[in-house]
Amino acid sequence: MLLQAMRMTARDWRAGELRFLMLSLIVAVAALSSVGFFVDRMRAGLQRDANQLLGGDLVVNADQPVSGAWREEAQRRGLNVADTAAFPSMAQAGSGTQSVSQLASIKAVSEAYPLRGRVSVALQPDGPATPASDIPAPGTVWVDPTLLTGLNAKVGDKLQLGDMHFSIARIISVEPDRGAAFANFAPRVMLRLSDLKATGLVQDGSRVTYRLLVAGPPEQVKAYQKWLQDTIARDNARGVRLESLESGRPEMQATLERAEQFLALVGLLTAMLAAVAVAMAARRFMLRHVDTCAMLRCLGMPQGQVTTLFLVEFIIVGLIGSAIGVLAGFGAHFILLEWLGKLVATELPRPGWLPALQGMATGLLLLTGFAMPPILQLREVPHNRVIRREQDVPKPLTLATYLFGLGAFTALLLWQSGNLKLGLLTAGGFLGGMLVFALVGWAGLQVLRPLRTALPHAAWRFAVTGLQRRASATVIQIVALALGLMSLLLLTVIRGDLVDAWHQATPADAPNRFVINIQPDQKDEIERRLVSLGEHDVELYPMIRGRLVEINGSTVNGNTYTEDRAQRLVNREFNLSTMTQIPPQNRITAGRWYDGSKPEASVEEGLAKTLNLKLGDRLTFDIGGQTVTAPITSLRKLEWGSMRVNFFVILNPSLMHDMPQTWITAFHLPPKHGGFVNELTRDFPNLTIVDVGSIIRQVQSVVDQVVAAVEFLFLFTLAAGVLVLYAALMGSQDERTREAGLLRALGATRSQLSQAQRIEFALVGGLAGVLAATGAAAVGWALARFVFKFDYIFDPTVWLAGLAVGIVCAFIGGWIALRSVLHQPPLQTLREA
Repeated sequence: MLLQAMRMTARDWRAGELRFLMLSLIVAVAALSSVGFFVDRMRAGLQRDANQLLGGDLVVNADQPVSGAWREEAQRRGLNVADTAAFPSMAQAGSGTQSVSQLASIKAVSEAYPLRGRVSVALQPDGPATPASDIPAPGTVWVDPTLLTGLNAKVGDKLQLGDMHFSIARIISVEPDRGAAFANFAPRVMLRLSDLKATGLVQDGSRVTYRLLVAGPPEQVKAYQKWLQDTIARDNARGVRLESLESGRPEMQATLERAEQFLALVGLLTAMLAAVAVAMAARRFMLRHVDTCAMLRCLGMPQGQVTTLFLVEFIIVGLIGSAIGVLAGFGAHFILLEWLGKLVATELPRPGWLPALQGMATGLLLLTGFAMPPILQLREVPHNRVIRREQDVPKPLTLATYLFGLGAFTALLLWQSGNLKLGLLTAGGFLGGMLVFALVGWAGLQVLRPLRTALPHAAWRFAVTGLQRRASATVIQIVALALGLMSLLLLTVIRGDLVDAWHQATPADAPNRFVINIQPDQKDEIERRLVSLGEHDVELYPMIRGRLVEINGSTVNGNTYTEDRAQRLVNREFNLSTMTQIPPQNRITAGRWYDGSKPEASVEEGLAKTLNLKLGDRLTFDIGGQTVTAPITSLRKLEWGSMRVNFFVILNPSLMHDMPQTWITAFHLPPKHGGFVNELTRDFPNLTIVDVGSIIRQVQSVVDQVVAAVEFLFLFTLAAGVLVLYAALMGSQDERTREAGLLRALGATRSQLSQAQRIEFALVGGLAGVLAATGAAAVGWALARFVFKFDYIFDPTVWLAGLAVGIVCAFIGGWIALRSVLHQPPLQTLREA
């Protein structure tokens, strides 16, 4: 039986019956396997280097200096400890008018840092890196090579940080516990912790991240972690987070999980379209083998053996196609690593076997779910099919296998997404999009119906009549191609439109620099300099660090809320402010602005929604050990696109006049005044000046890498869409061949029929392209309106691009599938009919 099945497989392969089925499997498995290999290697790298990414076995992360009692307890238990403090500030090189300044991420480290892993340093930016045996010597710093480029400096030059000058001693090549915090977008400057105080950079209101690194035997580390957790809960310590080997770097894990889900969704979209192609290819295979099954039944082969023959044939195809798909996915994942592999800065381990096994299982699951129903229909072919050209209605068991196929595919969705809600939403969105496109495609065919008799050219009449006669196949072709094209248009043309609209939503003279950490005695002088720069309506705002500790008299902490963002907000310190007038670009949406006669608070409406706050709620803040309480008397809507200084919470001045505060402002720096920042930081070394435009460009470069990776995966999606188009065309190939033969026998020329085919392709591809462009534009508008909160301008080139690409793809798929339809002589066609 096995030998006979292999002979049938080889014969069907030579006849071309199985090639398309295998190609559909390869595309689906390659798309999913490429994501699988990528995520597997990234996760393995994080797990392998978990302790190095932490810098220790346990890390206490806090926004206030870590309690000395905690450090002493760790040392009492025989554990090794080290301390770090990180914050953004300005670094300056050169002297006088030649000085240059740049925002840097300052990191002060103690002896024994890091406890796990090694910092690698070099003497020159391109020189060989060696593991460091110590931390920077007193009076010296180690820096990222990009900082030297920005400051036009070199090893041995002087670098000013606040009130102190350091000598640049080494170039940082590898910093194991750097992490992915927003401040770390700036180049690193590493110095000795004992030198930090002399810089004068850490003052009241400074946003500093303190970390206590702990390392030692696993049992002792776990016992100390348990003691810490109990102490934090007992003392209700705020702004403290523990990171262990089990949790790894939480922000890295979260980033990877989001990337995994997003990339998996793209792979799933490809699998969905490929599943349709597999089902259509299997159905065509069944229709072309009905006569063979009837003959085998007449020769005495029982139903079970017929089923086994074709089942073995499909299993062979599934194994080979899945294996090729896994190999293709393995090659494709290197492209993903090229764009996204920088999430983990160390060399990644070799890929494991699990993604390959998952890819093989995916291929077989797709084939089983969508090819089994046609196989069972072949099982039911009667003996008299040899002489009677008809077939019985499928039996209930056969129809039930379609439900099995749907269930198998849903299981595939859930397995690949790893999230029940995400998988179901993806399946629902895909089916909803298919339904909408199908309805529009069907309506388009109805619009063409009156043209069948009105068109003067025979080729047009043949084309419109053919589309009407094969309405279901035509709708499938339109839907498949539209889904694939919409995915690509969304991440190419629409993405560009969204970026352009975002830039237009920000005024040309919007602030591009933020000045932080202005001391009270510096306020007037800095304001005077900004006015001399040409700034109008200069506003400096007080900034006060405070932690929300109570709402309506009830203590709040991270456990009070379930949403991640709410937990982060209540666990960190707020940047509070106080002023008499409502700031520009702020609008009261509920309540009234305070009059200053009594304690009152104004809250941003988004924050109020996240923390479930409403007018009248009483907020209590802990500010440097002092508590202040005020009711909410207004909610504000902020224009974040204005790039001006904004605050979540503003308290009236009568409540805050005795609180320690620094000042903050924003201004627009024209390119011709590029030296202004250098002068300001030279005269006021404690200032932190943030180049917002530079940070946005850095973030955008990361986003562009992610988008490029997703666009690459969407090429698989487009390929799957073209495969479905090809499958739909191949499904009607025999019918088209008979029609062409009959029309040619009745006097139609080959040229007319060829032109009719091209018209069909243009109509199908054009309608699919317009639908794809409309869907992509609708999604782009929804993103702009409800996510990014700015006006979206529809660009007609989206529809032109969709129309052109749709027609081209339809012509390619149509030519591949139907190029042989007109080659068969009419007489042969009539004889075979």
